[in-house]
Amino acid sequence: MLELRAVSVRYGAVQAVTDLDLDVAAGEVVAVLGANGAGKTTTLRAATGLVPYAGTIRFDGADVAATGVEALARRGLVHVPEGRRVFPTLTVHENLLMGQPARAGRTGGHGVDDVYDLFPALVPLTARDGWALSGGEQQMVAVGRALVAAPRLLLLDEPSLGLAPIVVAAVYKALREVAASTPMLIVEQNTGAVLDLCHRGIVLAEGRQVLTGTATDLADRRTILDSYLGQHLLDEA
Repeated sequence: MLELRAVSVRYGAVQAVTDLDLDVAAGEVVAVLGANGAGKTTTLRAATGLVPYAGTIRFDGADVAATGVEALARRGLVHVPEGRRVFPTLTVHENLLMGQPARAGRTGGHGVDDVYDLFPALVPLTARDGWALSGGEQQMVAVGRALVAAPRLLLLDEPSLGLAPIVVAAVYKALREVAASTPMLIVEQNTGAVLDLCHRGIVLAEGRQVLTGTATDLADRRTILDSYLGQHLLDEA
């Protein structure tokens, strides 16, 4: 589904990502782990054509740089960015409906009613404006809006960031259901949550891949993960 080869991204004098190789196959959930500034968000932004890059990125065989951001979304490459980006003056229901144009005629996937089934906490909030939602409620709306777009590959940037543990559990419970039918690439610092979901992962440090393995391999290598992520993150796992 997604293939990155020798991908590098530079912001002025800062080398954010260097020579990264990454694949996500159909039916797979892949995690990108790393501390702040490791290049995780930049990797997702490059994969969806939001930042210029060197190297090659292909989604379902199509060159990302030549396809364009909007066309990639219509082809089913759907990105849930860090910070949720909920429309503040639209209601919950209207925010969810905003995912529909990117479906581009694809059938199946999740409709708005399916999103309410995945996130029952949103049901009594359908008429509430986005600005009045808590961080956790906004995250549910952001994920739900992406699902309404019928993604063929779902990219999520820090879906647990800043959320209470009970909300993280609800979001990841929904993602486990989604993973049965939708491949994902997830950027995370919450190792415990994402390693319970993903099939395999990579660890970035200073923009370079420093560790890779199955979810079980990575969970078993806590000392090495500690050196790249920090003990406080492993304590959350």
